Amino acid sequence: MKKRTEFITSLSYLRELLLRLQRLDHQLELALRIAQATGADTAVDPYRGLHIDESEVNRLLNREPGVPAFQVCAKFNETIPAIAPQPGSRLEWLKQNFELTEFDLDVVVIALAPELDRRYERLYAYLQDDVRCKRPTIDLALNLLCTDAVEKLERRSHFTSAAPLLHNQLLHLQSELTTKPTFLAQELHLDSQVLRFLLAQPGLDASLSPFCQLLTAAPESKPESLNDLALHQVTQAWQNQQPLRLYFQGRDRLSQRRTALSLAYYLKVPLLQVDLPRLVAVNVDLEPTLRRVWREAEFQRALLYLEGVEAFTPEQRLGYQSLLRLVATTETVVVLAGTGDWAAEAIEPPLVVVVVPFLPLAFTQRRQCWQKHLTEIGVAADEAISAGIVPTDLDALADRFGLTAAQIAEAVAVARNTAQWQGVPTALPHLFTAARAQAGRELQGLARKIEPKYHWDDIVLRPDAQLQLQELCRQSQYRHVVFDAWKFDQKLSLGKGINALFSGPPGTGKTMAAEVIAHELQLDLYKIDLSKIVSKYIGETEKNLDRIFTAAANSNAILLFDEADALFGKRSEVQDAHDRYANIEVGYLLQKMEEYEGIALLTSNLRSSLDAAFVRRLRFIIEFPLPDASDRYHIWQQVWPDSTSLAADVNLNLLAQKLEVTGAEIRNIALAAAFLAAAEGQSIGMSHLKQAVRREFQKMGKLLMENMV
Repeated sequence: MKKRTEFITSLSYLRELLLRLQRLDHQLELALRIAQATGADTAVDPYRGLHIDESEVNRLLNREPGVPAFQVCAKFNETIPAIAPQPGSRLEWLKQNFELTEFDLDVVVIALAPELDRRYERLYAYLQDDVRCKRPTIDLALNLLCTDAVEKLERRSHFTSAAPLLHNQLLHLQSELTTKPTFLAQELHLDSQVLRFLLAQPGLDASLSPFCQLLTAAPESKPESLNDLALHQVTQAWQNQQPLRLYFQGRDRLSQRRTALSLAYYLKVPLLQVDLPRLVAVNVDLEPTLRRVWREAEFQRALLYLEGVEAFTPEQRLGYQSLLRLVATTETVVVLAGTGDWAAEAIEPPLVVVVVPFLPLAFTQRRQCWQKHLTEIGVAADEAISAGIVPTDLDALADRFGLTAAQIAEAVAVARNTAQWQGVPTALPHLFTAARAQAGRELQGLARKIEPKYHWDDIVLRPDAQLQLQELCRQSQYRHVVFDAWKFDQKLSLGKGINALFSGPPGTGKTMAAEVIAHELQLDLYKIDLSKIVSKYIGETEKNLDRIFTAAANSNAILLFDEADALFGKRSEVQDAHDRYANIEVGYLLQKMEEYEGIALLTSNLRSSLDAAFVRRLRFIIEFPLPDASDRYHIWQQVWPDSTSLAADVNLNLLAQKLEVTGAEIRNIALAAAFLAAAEGQSIGMSHLKQAVRREFQKMGKLLMENMV
């Protein structure tokens, strides 16, 4: 059984490194003597390496093709014995872990030398007869380490891209020349992170820092979601370098990360956290970067944690397969994390993962979590009542926000800090604000947030429409009773959220109604313009919708899909590929709406454009007709702020009877009239209203008759 190697102390290892450098010095000394003996005329030439004289040309012509320039290898091996490998040596570990030969290890030492002592730069320049060539080239390494022309040709394979030295990015081939160099003229540069590893210097590979972090856990950390038997299996696999692949499945990324971090602490190793979405975003060629990540985990003796496996798009399938192949061939513990089901691929060797589910907290668990953290900050029962936080408020917090335990803890801390800054006790508004901030983070870049300003008193609707809106709110407020206490969730696989269609002409109060609901439930409201989401490119609409619903999954925010007519036209019979794809888009959105456990609202200007199959899958369909004279009168009454001064000649009833306008248009007219009156320093009068009406009708392209106002 293969045990994990423990490195020897730095002092012992550095002694071994110095011995290898001394051995290299003997090689170079012998090579220098041969170089001086074969080129006696040029050995003392101050312009050596800058020109070629006739004697140099004759010497080159007389040398057998392909023979190593110094031919020191055979003589050297006779006089200087090889250094015996020391258990726990980093060089020896490098050799075993990356399947290097002794020849490869000698090449590493040759490339390492000028990083430790600059005198090697001058020695290499002398041996290569070029003052500019201060780094060893492939040719110099072959000349120093090969015995004859045949071996020199065979050893060229050690410097190909598939060979261990380059495949594992231990060495890089570079050239200072502007023209393309020959194969032998390429310089050997030791990778910077390999250098740090060989010198036992701490630190993360700088090239990985945009998407990797090296983390350590707090001493009190304890792995979550893993029982004692699982921990024992993980420990055995780690210590004995046996393959074990875990997949943390769920949307609670913070809990997944904390579990991985505490698991690393349990194994007494650091955690190398890899943000796959960032890695995919900044890298075109994924496989070399992924190999570098794997190498870093080996160097750091770290548990490898790869989060966000869903980041790979279908176009990046080859990159995803490269990732899976690396996982499949890794003989140790690897932890992956993602939001969806494990996406298996047919690869060789086959990859078997153990799925560890991270289920969202149920209502009761969330309520207990809120109570626990509020008690910890001193908002216990008595203080809670005095601050206005009562048991039913805990029900509302637990029900309205599908937060994780970590998010609840952070929300309570933010609410407490905000209250302390204001010099007041922690109260319910602080908690709701903090909870909304936690829930809406991922939606910020995908939809426009609307700050609700309207209340029930601000909206004028027909009685049945108002009643339906109130029923919608009550379904949200009491979902924990129906689904959790009465166990209705056991009877439903989908449809636990609330979806509704607001249908009616523009300006009839559909968006205002959404704001009223958001204000009543104290939830965030995000508006998504479907006309901008729908794409002509196949598959792009689904990607856009998936990003929105994924970001909203834990927020419980209200999603308002505006301009639904852009997508929800009556589904026609399939006549061509475009029709078929349009139907797929509609079906996909219906599926995502049913999966969403929050509130999803749609607005449409024409209900008749919706087909029956779509209508059946909606919880509410609320009509917003054009207001009649009575409705318009109520809107005219409510549109004015309390501090507004209206002149005595203002006849709101006349305006309501004569002007067949929507609520939005009434608000536009009232605002325009207010500015006209303010400019004249007067109260708002009928003259201002008539001018504002004229401008509004002009904007709409309507004709205003003289007898209308």
